[in-house]
Amino acid sequence: MKYSGQTRFLIAVDCIVFGFDGEKFKVLLIQRGFAPERKKWSLMGGFIQPEESLEIAANRVLKQLTGLEGVYLEQLQVFGDPHRDPVERTLAVAYFALIDIQQYEKQINHEYNAEWFLLDEMPQLIFDHEQMVEAAKKRLRYKAALHPVLFELLPEKFTIPQLKNLYEGLYGTTFDKRNFSRKVLSTGLLVKQKDKDKGNSRKGAFYYKLDKQKYSENFQAFLKFIPNPDKFL
Repeated sequence: MKYSGQTRFLIAVDCIVFGFDGEKFKVLLIQRGFAPERKKWSLMGGFIQPEESLEIAANRVLKQLTGLEGVYLEQLQVFGDPHRDPVERTLAVAYFALIDIQQYEKQINHEYNAEWFLLDEMPQLIFDHEQMVEAAKKRLRYKAALHPVLFELLPEKFTIPQLKNLYEGLYGTTFDKRNFSRKVLSTGLLVKQKDKDKGNSRKGAFYYKLDKQKYSENFQAFLKFIPNPDKFL
């Protein structure tokens, strides 16, 4: 049985993958494998199969096109402009992912020339994919101002300067070094380690680990961590 007199639409999922390499905040792109816009830079996208849920489709598409699996994925929004795809009417459900590039680099396959780009050096994208990236960036800026979600992008051990680089890359601004450190440590979410990273200075910077129990129990710890987050949205 089908609803009579109704037009059928295609439904796709598109994945915006944000990553951090320890110094820079980046987005992962591929070259589209079929017409139209073949070989043009694109997000990871594909059509939902009849028996798939949205989440299963998003994870399948991401693994199929990049090799990535087991990453943090969150639904963003639906993009439904009638003319967004020149071939057929297609609704796109966008997801964004957060990964530590160094941790997942070996997973990435390069069949579709997957490549990391700095957000402000991103090439022109197909269809409405640039709007998707911008929407994901705004959502992430808002979430990161309220919650410690950016820890999904960090290795198990990290330094305060690395964390500062991550936040500065997302917000496109510079934070005061001492004030940033004070606010981060005041959350009580970080556990100081005995060893240091001496790769960037003679004095070195202590490593920290995330207290995962406190992270789970008190996800509001970063509330108002970023002052006036609305100015970044």
